[in-house]
Amino acid sequence: MATLATQAVALAGLNPTYASAAAGGDKVECGDRNFIHVKNGSASSVTVTLTATAVVYGQAVSNLTVAVPASGERLIGPIQPGLLQNQTDGLCAVGYSAAASVTVASLRI
Repeated sequence: MATLATQAVALAGLNPTYASAAAGGDKVECGDRNFIHVKNGSASSVTVTLTATAVVYGQAVSNLTVAVPASGERLIGPIQPGLLQNQTDGLCAVGYSAAASVTVASLRI
């Protein structure tokens, strides 16, 4: 599982760097201004899963899933700490139903 470096959007502009999605998933920094940008270059839809860590009234909250269409993109976020932050490492786990031809960037506005 790779930890993606968070890139900050600035007034001067940002040309984000994208990483290949890791087959075993990635981890990203949580924050109210953090999000991920997922690009799917494959011919099939890919499901991105953010692992929820929150518990409400003793019940685990369901993971967040987002479908990224074939040859499509999705901005996902904000990566809310209260919902998605793992208590052990402070990061959010991100999984992909397929990683081939999928790239991702962790961004902060």
